[in-house]
Amino acid sequence: MRTTEFANEEYYHIFNRGVDKRKVFLCKADYERFLISLLLLNTTEGRLMEKWRDFKKFNPKAKLKDFLNYQKIDLADKLVEILCFCQNPNHYHLILKQLKDRGVELFMHKLGTSHTKFFNKKNDRSGSLFQGPFKSVHISSNNQLLYLSAYVNMNYYIHGYEKSLSDALGAWMYSSLPDYLGERNENFCNTKIILDQFRNVAEYKKYMENNAKHFKEKKEMEKYWLE
Repeated sequence: MRTTEFANEEYYHIFNRGVDKRKVFLCKADYERFLISLLLLNTTEGRLMEKWRDFKKFNPKAKLKDFLNYQKIDLADKLVEILCFCQNPNHYHLILKQLKDRGVELFMHKLGTSHTKFFNKKNDRSGSLFQGPFKSVHISSNNQLLYLSAYVNMNYYIHGYEKSLSDALGAWMYSSLPDYLGERNENFCNTKIILDQFRNVAEYKKYMENNAKHFKEKKEMEKYWLE
């Protein structure tokens, strides 16, 4: 039974991983579809992923903005505000602000169901893909929000998928890191809430670097505590 009570205008750290720690993203297509679903499922309008699939079938070189313009789709009416996200091979992290009643629950249900159906059909499997319902933690202070933003943006590096911090800051594209570094402008997330609290992008980048080192060192030490 879920213990978190979601409230409008509050922030939450959301995460989940594959059942038995299995990979939930196996290739570029898996990552890209989930990335696009962050936009197209974050609305009360239905069947946008199916419409996008059909549009791409007849317009293989089309970009997402071409689809949105063609369908005259306005994504401003959101269920949640996405502040940060990161997709790793066997799990994901999100920082969400709820905008509508039950917005987090509705969005996460659509996101999990959609990716599971896509993944299972593609890989000829059945059953649950994720390890139970998504996990959630209420973010109770601004300091915690900033701290977790660094954790999520740098999560690919923290988990050791990227060995070098300098390479990690080259921006794992299946995270919100490129958006925060000004290297992408696709409206996948709202960076303003975090970045407005720093003098510039360079100051926030340094903040992420320092905290990412701390998180990674802590994670490395946990291996020894468990042995």
